Amino acid sequence: MKKTSRMRNLYNNRIFWMVISLLASLAIWVYITSVDSDEYKQTFRGVRVELVGEETLRESKGLVVTDLDTNSVTVDLVGPRRVIASLDADDIVAQVDVSKLSQAAYTSLQYTLTYPDKTDTGSIQTARKSPETVNFMVSAQTSKTIQVRGSFEGQLGEGYTAEIPVFEPSTITIYGPEAYIRDVSYAWVTFGKDNIESTYTVDTGFTLMNQNGEECSTTGITCSTDVVTATLPLLTKKEVLLSVDLIEGAGATTKNTKVTIEPESVTLAGDSSILDGLNKITIATIDLTDFGRSFTDTYTIPLNDEIRNLTGISEATVTVEIVGLETRNFTVKNFRCTNVADGYEAEIISESITVTLRGPAAQLDQIQPENLQAVADLIDYKGSTGAYMPEVKIYVDGFTDVGAIGENNISIEIRKA
Repeated sequence: MKKTSRMRNLYNNRIFWMVISLLASLAIWVYITSVDSDEYKQTFRGVRVELVGEETLRESKGLVVTDLDTNSVTVDLVGPRRVIASLDADDIVAQVDVSKLSQAAYTSLQYTLTYPDKTDTGSIQTARKSPETVNFMVSAQTSKTIQVRGSFEGQLGEGYTAEIPVFEPSTITIYGPEAYIRDVSYAWVTFGKDNIESTYTVDTGFTLMNQNGEECSTTGITCSTDVVTATLPLLTKKEVLLSVDLIEGAGATTKNTKVTIEPESVTLAGDSSILDGLNKITIATIDLTDFGRSFTDTYTIPLNDEIRNLTGISEATVTVEIVGLETRNFTVKNFRCTNVADGYEAEIISESITVTLRGPAAQLDQIQPENLQAVADLIDYKGSTGAYMPEVKIYVDGFTDVGAIGENNISIEIRKA
């Protein structure tokens, strides 16, 4: 009974259990430590191959690495279990230093394994490498400048038109082995957006293409830039009428004149600030006294350099017809000179001239010789002497709807008084 009581007291003693726990922990720690310290071997597949010193090789020696025969390797590592078990294939890198290469040639180099920071690398041994070396080609680097081309793939808003896309930069320089860049012809950009109502600009990438429009591989090729700015200039579109200004005379007014313009209008594109205020384009000023009943001529359509003519027609044909008037020839014998310079006199040599009058038939029937007068204005002949043929203006007294057409001249002689 006394022995049983002692055992019961011992089992219920906290200090006893604390000692037992400590001894158990120590035993476990000794076991784990001995196990973790055991030599452990593990195979790591898919270890990434990384080239070191490519930039130095390219910039100092003009060489580049191509045709790398593998992108990953397999290695067997041996070391303490706690170290090896903590690693993963993604944590290990097989580095190949190419910075010391000096000539173009097919090359094989061994690689060095690198591990994450704080790894106990001193306890790790490499038992096997597969493959043991990395093979590649070292080639001379060359360059080539190619154009940037592209297309807009989107939708324009109603009433707008787009110009040719603009790319900045307009050319790109590509670098790489001659065999890699030889087939590259241009850089192709595709950009777009729906319902465009103003000039659209976006930064975007590009695709290298050959002359057949097929995509080229970018392996071993570097570019002077990876991004281009694509701009689609957008213009407002508007149909604008063509017109002419008329100088009335000789009975012809806008009311009895028919004007035909072919084409009647043109479709223009430009900045809205310009087109909003443009409702017609005057292509000519026509003096109705320069012809009898009809007139036809072709005129250039004048446009601001900032406006595009989408119609593509640069000229318009204008036909003017006088309606309801007749023309008749009359002889004028009544002449007079005005604005003769002081100290000079003008002698009229002509005795008569024939002029063409236009007007309503009823008024033409009533005109008499005494109603006609030809007046020469000599304001531009001040200080002149000799024989001249100045233009005269024909006055038809009493008939406001009748006038002379064409140019009429008389012969005079100016002398000092």
